[in-house]
Amino acid sequence: MKEKKLKPKDFITVGIFTALLFVVEFACGMLGFIHPYVVASYVVLIPIVGSIPMMLFYTKVEKFGMITLMSVLVAIIMFATGMGWLGAPLIIISGLIADLIAKKGNYKSFKSTVLSHGIFCLWICANYFPVIVTAKSYRKNLIDGGYSAEYCDSLFRAINSKTIFVLLILCVIFGMIGAFVGKAVVRKHFEKAGIV
Repeated sequence: MKEKKLKPKDFITVGIFTALLFVVEFACGMLGFIHPYVVASYVVLIPIVGSIPMMLFYTKVEKFGMITLMSVLVAIIMFATGMGWLGAPLIIISGLIADLIAKKGNYKSFKSTVLSHGIFCLWICANYFPVIVTAKSYRKNLIDGGYSAEYCDSLFRAINSKTIFVLLILCVIFGMIGAFVGKAVVRKHFEKAGIV
């Protein structure tokens, strides 16, 4: 029977792939300076682009806790980069559920991986929570930071309490699509890991 307890190499693996995911998130985040609607499109961009390192990560996951730990690290990074703790519950719960789904497939079922990645991608919407929950102060901070009123108006039209549910659904859908994209890119690793 395989040892199911996380070992130092598992923590290192989680750390490396969390860093890669953050690089993707940061790169996509920079595009948000172009137009506020690009910010709303994170639910499409990050699941697709981020699927490449994430699918490679899934080929390394064999024990429960690795995906959950990644979600905790993502929550910490989000806090450290100024997004606050508002989205932390969503990030961690999504990671835990994604871990449980992958575990149900014994970390070898691609069907489970697809759904797991779709749920995991809900963390992306944590970016939007400050915009919705602290709208007034967030707008003020944007304007004080040099953004135009027009930029802010467009941002709040795209991201608000009415659109957040659509954005959450898009995260899951494109997270699942991204799983296929990522698998196609790292197919050899899937074959070696025996994920079918």
